[in-house]
Amino acid sequence: MTDDNVVPLRRRQRRRKKSEGDTLCRAGRHRWEVVTESKFDVRQGRLVTLLRCSRCGHERTESR
Repeated sequence: MTDDNVVPLRRRQRRRKKSEGDTLCRAGRHRWEVVTESKFDVRQGRLVTLLRCSRCGHERTESR
């Protein structure tokens, strides 16, 4: 049997690509980036930065 006869399983490749970054985010390992549209917001006299995960889109605020 040669390698020419092997059929790749596309379902497995699609599933791997789809959940590539999602598994990290579900484990709490987000990739946070500063949102540049509204860099800083003042809330209760504190400077607040909006952060968004580049993989899943989850947002959080960080006060400085």
